[in-house]
Amino acid sequence: MLNLEVVAFILYFVVVISIGLVFFFKSKGSGEKEYFLGGRSMGPWVTAMSAQASDMSAWLLMGLPGSVMAFGLGQVWIGVGLAIGTIANWVLVAKRLRRFSKAAGDSITLPQYLSNRFAAGTKVLQIICAVIFLICFTVYVASAFVAGGTVLTTVFPSLDASIAMAVFAVIIIVYTFLGGYRAVCWTDFFQGIMMLIALLAVPILVVFTQNLDTSALTQVYTNLQDGTEYAFSLNAFGTGWQEVVSGLAWGLGYFGMPHILVRFMSIEKPSMVKKSAIVASIWVVLSLGAALVMAYFGRIMFGAELLPAGMQKIVFIAMARKLFPAFIAGLLMSAIVAASMSTADSQLLVASSSFTSDIYKPIFRKNASDKETLWVGRGVVLVVAVVAYLIASSKGTGAQAIMNMVENAWAGFGASFGPVVILSLFWKRTTYKGAIAGVVGGALVDVLWLIFLSGPTGIYELLPGFVAGMILCFVVSLLDKAPSKEIEMIYEKATDNSVDD
Repeated sequence: MLNLEVVAFILYFVVVISIGLVFFFKSKGSGEKEYFLGGRSMGPWVTAMSAQASDMSAWLLMGLPGSVMAFGLGQVWIGVGLAIGTIANWVLVAKRLRRFSKAAGDSITLPQYLSNRFAAGTKVLQIICAVIFLICFTVYVASAFVAGGTVLTTVFPSLDASIAMAVFAVIIIVYTFLGGYRAVCWTDFFQGIMMLIALLAVPILVVFTQNLDTSALTQVYTNLQDGTEYAFSLNAFGTGWQEVVSGLAWGLGYFGMPHILVRFMSIEKPSMVKKSAIVASIWVVLSLGAALVMAYFGRIMFGAELLPAGMQKIVFIAMARKLFPAFIAGLLMSAIVAASMSTADSQLLVASSSFTSDIYKPIFRKNASDKETLWVGRGVVLVVAVVAYLIASSKGTGAQAIMNMVENAWAGFGASFGPVVILSLFWKRTTYKGAIAGVVGGALVDVLWLIFLSGPTGIYELLPGFVAGMILCFVVSLLDKAPSKEIEMIYEKATDNSVDD
């Protein structure tokens, strides 16, 4: 008998690979700016949807619903923080970063922008940033491979875990390697739509077709493996202040997230940002809200089945299979794969662009042609993907450790780059030495807080790291000599609202 879930998955993968092939043939003869930034020609809808899809990985359909299902609505604070952070990033940063990155030497990567913004005569900051990118994004991609492989083995139980992960990795590599930024953005555009439809469809159908007994919410379940008790709490505001502060602090990460910030740099015109911001804000509020509602219903419908087995993360899959015909369920479950892919492809490309534009070309091959840089970038995509696959394939606790590190990597990016990005866009007096102090100091405080104080205080390390980075960048800039006329001209050109490039 034909398995319609399998048919739906195959159709989805065929579409994704086809997009990569289309943009590969369309971009022949183009250079690194086209491959890594789409020639700054992305429209508002594609920019908005690709930014949100690359942001919200499989965590949106697995991690967040599973956490809320197990522990209650106190987990909503992370979603609130992410929604506020997303909207603030679009309103405060997007348009200015597009203008500043263009004015600062037509920069195509975040490290390149930070160096050009201060007319730096040295590549120190650029190299520091690029190294951080390579390390953290390799970890991020590994976690996405783990998530993608997990989904495939859940949907196809007979599929070996290593084979499932390899299939997932190869598909991402193919369209990222071939099509570059345009392929990534357009696949993320469709994947963002698919994620939103899937998230909305499940709770809506529950409301109209299921007669739910809410008394099931009061049941306390015990994990059969580790003895963890899952007692659902309906009171999202009755949690400790540490949980509220830490949840809201998640939103600060957006100001330093390279794979999201690069979307702002690629939009065709600064004037298009307003439309993108509206689309992105609606998307994130609907998606996060739907994920929370789905977790609530999932607790009632599948709590007794999933929680004792510690399988709450597959609540979306369980609900899709129960509520929809096989083919539709297959398409909806493809949304989880889409979420993992849309994050991994963006991270692969940003890691690749950072190496080629910030290390390879300025240090090893200053006279490298666009064609050479382009193919080196494609090679880095392969290398990072292979290393990430090897990490993700590690046995025992290795793969789980990678998944846990995603939270720490988010904090690291936010604390390192967020304060410097904000000050570079809004404070004319910011200097190059101040930027270095902010990046290094924010990263250092973030790591030290994680090691020594995160457990005792219950405060997410992103918050103290972000505050430290902001203070250090501000103080060192004040102590440093004033920016030169050249640097001031970059700021004035970027803030000239009479020009819409």
